[in-house]
Amino acid sequence: MGAASAAMWAGLVLAALLLAQSAAGALPRFAEAPEYRNGEGCPAPVAGAGVCDPGLVHIAMTLDAHYLRGSMAAIYSLLKHASCPESLFFHFLAAGGGGAPPVADLRAAVAASFPSLRFEIYPFRADAVAGLISASVRAALEAPLNYARNHLADLLPRCVPRAIYLDSDVLAVDDVRRLWETRLPAAAVVAAPEYCHANFSRYFTEAFWNDPVLGARVFAGRRRAPCYFNTGVMVIDLRRWRVGNYRQRIERWMEMQKEKRIYELGSLPPFLLVFAGEIEAVDHRWNQHGLGGDNVFGSCRPLHNGPVSLMHWSGKGKPWDRLDAGKPCPLDHTWKSYDLYIGENDSSASWQSRSSLSSSAALPAGVFSW
Repeated sequence: MGAASAAMWAGLVLAALLLAQSAAGALPRFAEAPEYRNGEGCPAPVAGAGVCDPGLVHIAMTLDAHYLRGSMAAIYSLLKHASCPESLFFHFLAAGGGGAPPVADLRAAVAASFPSLRFEIYPFRADAVAGLISASVRAALEAPLNYARNHLADLLPRCVPRAIYLDSDVLAVDDVRRLWETRLPAAAVVAAPEYCHANFSRYFTEAFWNDPVLGARVFAGRRRAPCYFNTGVMVIDLRRWRVGNYRQRIERWMEMQKEKRIYELGSLPPFLLVFAGEIEAVDHRWNQHGLGGDNVFGSCRPLHNGPVSLMHWSGKGKPWDRLDAGKPCPLDHTWKSYDLYIGENDSSASWQSRSSLSSSAALPAGVFSW
């Protein structure tokens, strides 16, 4: 092979590699969601106020390539069930650099499916937490973006008084404004459903409980006995968070974990160490969690007893993965009715038909009682 031919071959190989990398990094395609408008009684927008409009409901979520499909379904469900969908403002935290999708691509994907959505995307750099993250029981729990919620008060505009933080694997089946209007007494920074029947001690190691300086002493003097709560659904007072330096408090526990292993899970235990016994309890209907099974097997689980306002596929099993694998759990069919994803062999028209048909698999209206 001559020098010219070799150079041409090398060029072709390089072009093929670049094309493959581009295809691998391409975001999935999503259909455009139906448009939803405010009903009667919604607050009129304040001219020129933008994100600082006091009538807005602020929702914070993360965006990344693997969970983008879940995020799109969650956004769709929140808009569909909102009494004032035009009053929702979404704050998306996205990984910056390190092979993550460019913010411009994420912005284009969200805007294509929700042309009227009010939102902003905030790049979150992994190096802000990389040195603080410890090994967990599941690799996905070690992703830096899982810790972005600790930085909400630093990233969002100062005029935003509070935010509802939601994981990407949720579906709302109720008006999120009801959750937004949760009362936070002066002593509380976070509101979330509590689960006091859960074995709280199992979230920490024996080394933690046996340490004379740690263990029960950590939770002494709190408003109530410490209980487990899930950080995938929280109402956070951002002003109180800043005043109390709560990100730094959480990170001090993460630093201790690097020196002495006091917990096994990822971003949850540091939150419990700071807030357990101090949060304002919210009705369990706002986090019917665990639908993704445990952190190892991701097996099917039913809804808990009682009314449902928000469904949460926390755990290893995600509905989009199980549906694609042809092994969905019963409740995954409910999630599918909000799935905007367009597969390689689908079209927007076929998605509309599939969505219409799958909506019949949704849960009975009686389940969502309020």
